[in-house]
Amino acid sequence: MSDFDDVNKRGLVLVGCGRMGGAMLEGWLANKLEPEAVTIIDPRLSDNWQRKGFRINAPLLPHPAVLVLAVKPQMMAEALTGLPPLTDTLVLSVAAGTTIATLERSFPASPIVRVMPNTPAAIGQGISALIGNARAGDADLALAEMLMRAVGRTLRLDDEAQMDAVTALSGSGPAYVFHLIEAMAAAGEAEGLPRHMALELARVTVAGAGALAVHEDADPAELRENVTSPGGTTAAGLRHLMDPESGLPPLMARTIRAAAERGRELGRAE
Repeated sequence: MSDFDDVNKRGLVLVGCGRMGGAMLEGWLANKLEPEAVTIIDPRLSDNWQRKGFRINAPLLPHPAVLVLAVKPQMMAEALTGLPPLTDTLVLSVAAGTTIATLERSFPASPIVRVMPNTPAAIGQGISALIGNARAGDADLALAEMLMRAVGRTLRLDDEAQMDAVTALSGSGPAYVFHLIEAMAAAGEAEGLPRHMALELARVTVAGAGALAVHEDADPAELRENVTSPGGTTAAGLRHLMDPESGLPPLMARTIRAAAERGRELGRAE
């Protein structure tokens, strides 16, 4: 028996099969979702998804189990055009900045769950935060979590207002980490390492430290202290990185605040 039994019976509609939609679809297929149960709505669908048994740009089957909206926010209005009203179908949206209230205008009788995943979902290492509307019951939230666990971890929010902070922290966060790798590699190169060596050291160091932080499930301050010998090289570097005025904490606070505010602006513009 599979978690996807009901979805396989009733069908899943995926609107948008780009990077995030495709990553989720790969995770679902690996967890026993049947291709013939999937309808993909995407006029620019990659050739990689053709001829794999999916229903492509076809009319929706009656009462599908799930409708997944995986389009960019600026394409949401176009994507919603032509979709029929739904009642017994869970509407799952992974579009940043698109509020539940906006979705309820198109699906007034539907349970709706808004989700913010991040790009490590492409390798099954993502994390997704979710929140449902008043019509979304425990079974709807459990179904949404089951779908998102196929590409990583999940957590439930207490209030939709938290979604802007989630977007700024974990949704945009991979870009911050990639830039950290860039900066570390450039600094290593400036200290005399060849470019390819500095980049490999930075990339694997960040990946390994992140994996250790997840594996240990400890306070990151404790993990940091375990690496830092008094008067050693790490302590010398951390004096600059932890400076309360010019170091990483105030810089990251400004970064997260700017991204969160932009998310709120996008929500107000709907």
